[in-house]
Amino acid sequence: EEPEDADEEEEEEEELLRRDPLLPAGTQRVFLVHPDVKWGPGKPQMTTATWQVAEATALVHTLDGWSVVQTMVMSTKTPTKKLIFGKGNFEQLTETIRGCPEITSVFLNVERMAAPTKKELEAAWGLEVFDRFTIVLHIFRCHARTREARLQVALAEIPLLRSNLRNNIAHQDHQGGGSRYIMGSGESFMQVQQRVLREKEAKIRRALERLRGKRRLLCRQRTRREFPVVSVVGYTNCGKTTLIKALTGDVAVQPRDQLFATLDITAHAGSLPSHMTVLYMDTIGFLSELPHGLIESFSATLEDVAHSDLILHVRDVSHPETERQKASVLSSLRSLNLPGPLLDTMVEVHNKVDLVPGYSPTEPHAVAISALLGSGLQQLKADLEDAVLRATGRQLLTLRVHLAGAQLSWLHREATVQQVAVIPEEGVAEVQVIIISKSAYGKFRKLF
Repeated sequence: EEPEDADEEEEEEEELLRRDPLLPAGTQRVFLVHPDVKWGPGKPQMTTATWQVAEATALVHTLDGWSVVQTMVMSTKTPTKKLIFGKGNFEQLTETIRGCPEITSVFLNVERMAAPTKKELEAAWGLEVFDRFTIVLHIFRCHARTREARLQVALAEIPLLRSNLRNNIAHQDHQGGGSRYIMGSGESFMQVQQRVLREKEAKIRRALERLRGKRRLLCRQRTRREFPVVSVVGYTNCGKTTLIKALTGDVAVQPRDQLFATLDITAHAGSLPSHMTVLYMDTIGFLSELPHGLIESFSATLEDVAHSDLILHVRDVSHPETERQKASVLSSLRSLNLPGPLLDTMVEVHNKVDLVPGYSPTEPHAVAISALLGSGLQQLKADLEDAVLRATGRQLLTLRVHLAGAQLSWLHREATVQQVAVIPEEGVAEVQVIIISKSAYGKFRKLF
């Protein structure tokens, strides 16, 4: 039951979610600049400049009315310096950008720009400049549907608000405008705004903890009913939601061909060949070099993966960088400190094989499917059933029970009964292939 103050809590949460736009509205023609670090500690791992540019382009095209009209890969030895690039390369880049009158903004493909860097680049190029964090955060804003996802995005925005605050205060100081102190409070304007941000962050965290408590309750209810839980993970846009729809037949599931189309973990019930019910958990997609602040804010949601019985890793094998995507997903999963057995028993699915003629998996035990066309799903369900049985300790049994007693009704209530063959002359029934947990089977033996 909802507490009496639930309406007040919801109003407070809605207040926390009121915020200014992150990106300009309307059409944007973007010049995409990728700093290519070829050596040193700043060199990205498990990726190439070509792939990073392609992924950054896909991020921009996810935004309504935005398009990339030109890209430029520029080498740099100094990615942490104020202007990112060396003097010669920066001058060349500036000349190129100023020579493109059709562009309206620049996307610098770095995780985060410091406020002084953003200010300097915008002054040099005469255009608004956005980093990867701001672009991804805006996409998250657009795709967040539930209160929890929206609050998690709001939490991820706090560092950006702090950075903007410092930048604005520095700008005011430079202009020499206004008093530094709020009359009678003893606090500077900067201190007041920092306190407001701290209070807002604390309120968001409390609201998320309330929602997290509700999720824990649902998790305990699922455990009591003994539904096995399969977390479906994968690189963003690999086809997770399409696969869940194919496995469950849930018409409410509507896949979208977009990066980060799913931000909310949702549960969908499906049936395996033995009629055992499992819950498929649709999760947020992973991305190469996903900004760290976003992973942190969604860590509560990703806790659900740790509490699942099995992980199903979906891969888009039609993607030219499918191996790099796999490495990125596995790296992200390891960073969540998941239980070792959960990672060791992961089932790998090679999706979109309809786009790769003659495809055959080279990895042992991988299942090749097309979630869109439905091919390979029966083999996948059989493999999932075997994996779930091993992971949960459930057993496939055939029991002989008396028709006159309460055994049969108990089994229907506590287990999954596949088939019942009645033997009237003996007053018994052969109950074939029952999915039952070890604890429930022990209870059955004790009762009967």
